[in-house]
Amino acid sequence: MSAVTASPETTAGRRPSRLTGTLPRTTVSVGVLAAAVTTAGAVALRAAGVPLAVHGKIPLGGFAQLTFIAAVMGGVLLAVLNRRSSAPRRQFVQMTVGLTAISCVLPAAFADTTASKIALAGLHLVAAVSIVPVLARHAG
Repeated sequence: MSAVTASPETTAGRRPSRLTGTLPRTTVSVGVLAAAVTTAGAVALRAAGVPLAVHGKIPLGGFAQLTFIAAVMGGVLLAVLNRRSSAPRRQFVQMTVGLTAISCVLPAAFADTTASKIALAGLHLVAAVSIVPVLARHAG
C-alpha cells in the first residue's frame, strides 16, 4: 500500500510561477511592477500638466520608492496574518481597503492643487489595485 501526500505549495494542474511561487517573491515582484506602474502614471500626469505637488514637487523616484515600500509592508502584514489569523485573506483585504482609504485622504488634505489631490489619490488607488489582489492570493 502506498500513500500520496500533497504539500501546501502544490496545486492540482498548475505549478506556481517562478516569480510568484512564494509570498516573498510575490511581494518583491508585485512591488517592482506596481512601482513601475505608478511611476509611469506620474510621468503621464506630469506630461499632461498636473503638478503632483505636496508642499513642493514630488520627485519621480519617490513614487517608485513609496509604492515598493507599501508592497513590502503588505507582504509583511499578510505573513503575520497567515500565521496568526483563522481568516487571513478576509482580514488582509479588509485591512488593506481601510489603509488605502486612509492613504487617499492624505493627498486630499495636503496636496497643493485640486488636480494634484485627485491625481495623487488616483495613483494611491492604482498602487492598491496592483498590489492587494496579487498578495491576497497568498493568504491562508
